[in-house]
Order: sequence, then structure tokens, then C-alpha cells
Amino acid sequence: MQLSLLKTKIHRATVTHSELNYEGSIAIDDNLLQATGIREFEQVHIWDVTNGARFSTYAIRAEAGSGIVSLNGGAARHVQVGDIIIIAAFASMSEAEADAFHPTLVYVDGDNSITHTNTGIPVQKP
Repeated sequence: MQLSLLKTKIHRATVTHSELNYEGSIAIDDNLLQATGIREFEQVHIWDVTNGARFSTYAIRAEAGSGIVSLNGGAARHVQVGDIIIIAAFASMSEAEADAFHPTLVYVDGDNSITHTNTGIPVQKP
């Protein structure tokens, strides 16, 4: 059996651009792609914390150090510049692989600079 697990995420990135007439995708600062292991053209899920929209697209590379997180093409209709989003990628793996796997979680500030990383999420408490 193959399971689909969270491979990586960029937590609470700020949308810097919304380009309706650009070829569809999400452009992500190369520093963030490198930190997460998200590959160019890899499918990603976008969850807009600001407005609740949820959709998928594919990643493309933006200039390293630019802080760019740009939703392009049809995806641009789901966000506004300044929205806070989560960018997630998933991986399929066997149960044995899943037992040993830990995701890469990348946390950013309002300028989309990395503040810290983690490999797990604390247990939610009441």
C-alpha cells in the first residue's frame, strides 16, 4: 500500500505578486525551494489562511533572496497580494518508508525569509 504524506511545507508565506496574465504556476524564492526540497514544476497545494481558498498548481523558481511568492495565471484569482498562505507538497511512500519519514517544515517571516525549520508539529492540546 502507498500512503500520501506531507513531504514539506512553507508555513505562512506572504503573497508578494498576483500575475493573472503570466503562465500559470506559483513562483517561489529559490532559497525557499532549496530549503524545502520542492522541485521546479512539482505539484504544490496552496492553502490561503487569509481567505480560506485551497487549490493546487506547480512551482517555478523565483530569484534567490527576492522573497517572491507569486501566484500566476488562474491561481492569481484565488489570492490577493498580502495574503498569508501555506505551500505544501506531498510524497507517496510505503508504510515502511512512512515509519521512518519526517517532513521538512519551513517557517518564514513577513518578508518570506526563513526564520526556522522543523521536522514535526507539536501535539495539539486543548
